[in-house]
Amino acid sequence: MSTTGDTATEMRSFQIEIPQEQIDDLRRRIAATRWPTKELVEDRSQGVELATLRELARFWTTEYDWRTCEARLNALPQFTTEIDGADIHFIHVRSRHENALPLIMTHGWPGSVVEFLETVGPLTDPTSHGGTPEDAFHLVLPSLPGYGFSGEPAVLGWNAGRVARAWAELMHRLGYMRYVAQGGDVGAAVTDAMGRQAPEGLLGIHMNLLVTVLAGPPSAESEEERAAMAQLATFRESGFGYFLEMATRPQTIGYALLDSPVALAAWLLDHDTDSYNKISRAFVGEPVLNLTQDSIVDAEPAGNLTRENIVDNITLYWLTGTGASAARSYWEDGLALAQARASGQAPPAVSLPVGFTTFPGEIWRTPRSWVENSYPNVTYFNEVDKGGHFAAWEEPELFSAEVRAAFSSLR
Repeated sequence: MSTTGDTATEMRSFQIEIPQEQIDDLRRRIAATRWPTKELVEDRSQGVELATLRELARFWTTEYDWRTCEARLNALPQFTTEIDGADIHFIHVRSRHENALPLIMTHGWPGSVVEFLETVGPLTDPTSHGGTPEDAFHLVLPSLPGYGFSGEPAVLGWNAGRVARAWAELMHRLGYMRYVAQGGDVGAAVTDAMGRQAPEGLLGIHMNLLVTVLAGPPSAESEEERAAMAQLATFRESGFGYFLEMATRPQTIGYALLDSPVALAAWLLDHDTDSYNKISRAFVGEPVLNLTQDSIVDAEPAGNLTRENIVDNITLYWLTGTGASAARSYWEDGLALAQARASGQAPPAVSLPVGFTTFPGEIWRTPRSWVENSYPNVTYFNEVDKGGHFAAWEEPELFSAEVRAAFSSLR
């Protein structure tokens, strides 16, 4: 990787330059994988299925070309800047439309800025994607500290709240006096924190995951709420393993994530059932049971979750060596949540306008009542008919339309 610039607070131009020997080493390590025997069940209840990972590894070593992803990223304006002692990487695409609204979007785990690449066009150039000039955004896509091309924090304390303060500083350095923020997964926690901190210039926030339910049980009075509570319970009972490991022992799992690319791939794939099934279909092409919704899903790639895009994201984690440092963000947020509970003090309320979109394949299908219980000023809420946990990655056009709609009243 290369940068140019002199001072810590300067925006330094950034280009990705992965040495070929790193790519060759990646292929050698995949070829040397010691494989387990096949799982003893016919679904993912024992973890990532052998057939899926075998095909992913075959594709990774024989057909996949990292240079294509590298070129896509390098075609966008990328920068780094030091904030609060951490080197932050970000993509910054200014719209050609004069009155575009600045927007900072935050990815989550196991994602990266790769999730957002297909949204850059619709958000910054809406007239080429069925929108109008009034729909345009100036787009800022930072990599979370310890993820991707951002630096790894060398000190404790980089939880979602600290990242939120860093993002406010980033937008200030970019000269944006009025802006909005969006996030899902870990990015939703960062965006929620931005809303509670209410930095000068932040007009409103939009999220597609309700992170407040992790702090305490929501209501379950209506049929819709009970259905969402059942989904949340299923996740906590059978899909929470990665969360607990990273929130309590990120260093332990980090050894495997930095030593074996296949172990890294398995760890990144084993998230929620809906996204796992969609990703698995991109490789094995067979109908699988959606355990969350108890139905058979079609054997076709889901939206933009192609095998190339999936492996782009995994390769980014491998080449940047961020498996362990990304996992530590869960430890940091878990510690911050425990400290907040021990203090007995409720977090500040969000008084800014809040938008929320429920995607049907999300870990739990959030009812409007839960959103309104968490945020007193919900100005936009919508339930769409497709998409899941990786909404921007899976359905970039639909996701972009939701972002436009959520912030239309704040322009």
